[in-house]
Amino acid sequence: MTATTAPPARRPKRAGPRRRLAGPAFIAPFMVLFLLLFLAPLGYAAYLSLFQERLIGGTVFVGLDNYVTALKDPRLLSGIGRVALFFALQVPLMLLLALLFALALDSGLLRLARVIRLGIFVPYAVPSVVAALMWGYLYGPDFGPFAQLGRELDVPVPDFLSEGWMLGSLANVVTWEFVGYNMIILYAALRTIPHELYEAAAMDGAGAWRIARSIKLPALKPALLLTLLFSVIGSFQLFNEPNLLMKIAPDVISSSYTANLYAYSLAFTGQQVNYAATVSFLLGLLIVIASYGVLLTANRRRTP
Repeated sequence: MTATTAPPARRPKRAGPRRRLAGPAFIAPFMVLFLLLFLAPLGYAAYLSLFQERLIGGTVFVGLDNYVTALKDPRLLSGIGRVALFFALQVPLMLLLALLFALALDSGLLRLARVIRLGIFVPYAVPSVVAALMWGYLYGPDFGPFAQLGRELDVPVPDFLSEGWMLGSLANVVTWEFVGYNMIILYAALRTIPHELYEAAAMDGAGAWRIARSIKLPALKPALLLTLLFSVIGSFQLFNEPNLLMKIAPDVISSSYTANLYAYSLAFTGQQVNYAATVSFLLGLLIVIASYGVLLTANRRRTP
C-alpha cells in the first residue's frame, strides 16, 4: 500500500490594496464630520476662552484668567447647583416611570400594548420648544386650564410658575418628554432576554414579581446605566424649557437660571463671547466628570 500524502495547506491570500483601504474608506466620512463638527468647534472654543476683549487694548491673551473668574462666578455656581437639584429630583422619577412602563409592556398582560407603547412614546416626538410652549400655557395663572378649573370649582391651585414651583414644573415638562424615549430603550433590552429563562423560573414556581426582580431587573442594568448617562448629559444641558418659560415668568427665571442658559445669554445678549466660551468649556468638563463618576460607580458595584 502506498501512503497517501495530505495536500499542502493553502496559504491565506493576502488582502489586496483595495481590500486594505475598504475599512478606512468606510470610516472616513464619519471622521471628517467628527473633526469638522465636534473637534474643530471644541478647539476653537478652547482657543477663545484664553482671550478677553477689553475697552483699552482690544482682545488680549489672558491665559486661564477667565477660568478663575468663572469658578468664582456666583451666577454660574448657582446655575450649576440648580441643575444638580433638578437632576436629583427629575431623573429618578423619570427612570422609575420608564422602568414601570417597560415592565408592564413586556409582561404581555396589557391589552392594546402597541397603542399604549405608541402613546407613551409620542411626547418624545414633540419638539421641546412646542412642549415648553404647551406646558407654559397649561401652567398659566390667568388663562391656563388648571387655573380656570380651580376658579370654577373654588379650589386653590398652586402657581406653577412661581419660584417655589418652577423647578418642579420644569421637571414635569422634561419627564413628560423623555419617559417614552427611556421606556423604549428599556423595553428593547427586555426583549433580548431569552424566554427559556422565564420558562425555567416558572417551572420552579416563580411568579411574575419574582421573575421581574430576579431576572428582568439584573438584565436591565446596562440599559439603565445607558439611560442614566443620557440623563446626566441632558440635565446639565437644560436650555429650551427655561429659555421659553423665561418669557412667561421673567421674575423667576433669570438669564443665569441654568449654566447652559447663562452661557447663551453671555454670548448673544451680553456679547461676551470669550467668557461664554469659558463657561461652555467648563460645563462640558463638568458633564464629562459627572458621566465618568456614574460609570466608575457602576463598575465598582459590578465587581465583587
